[in-house]
Amino acid sequence: MKKLKKYVWIGILFCLILGSLSHFFYSWTLSNPIVGIFCPVSESAWEHMKLVFFPVLFYSGILCLLCQKEIPALFSSCLAGVLAGTLFIPVFFYTYTGILGYHLLGLDILTFVLAVLLSFFLTYHLAACLKMQRLLPILLFLTLLFFSAFFLFTFHPPKLGIFSA
Repeated sequence: MKKLKKYVWIGILFCLILGSLSHFFYSWTLSNPIVGIFCPVSESAWEHMKLVFFPVLFYSGILCLLCQKEIPALFSSCLAGVLAGTLFIPVFFYTYTGILGYHLLGLDILTFVLAVLLSFFLTYHLAACLKMQRLLPILLFLTLLFFSAFFLFTFHPPKLGIFSA
């Protein structure tokens, strides 16, 4: 677990940097639609979930390649972390904006940081739980569902508040 702890801290830093930069990738690439699948294309809460989902999912793949043999439940734990961090974004955003009545850039940034920390905190702490392996089919299904939804709703968002900028 010592090795995992080191990689988790590296992952937090990596995902904070990549997620922050990915906020701008779409505009930097002159609205490239392929980049838009993986990076926010608007200021909606839905699009901002990508700031956590894709960087943490990518790093989780690397983490599993490095540590899966020593930690059998790591893959399931990583998927749980990805999903929890991703879902934290709209939950925290709508909670604090519902209370305040408006949003603040500082709290929006804090939301992202807390989501990344939550992702890796859960990954680290659930990795020791072998029962996580039983949840793999559900976690994999939900992760693929989110991946597909990001692809579809980037270009064809429903008329719901979470998709509005």
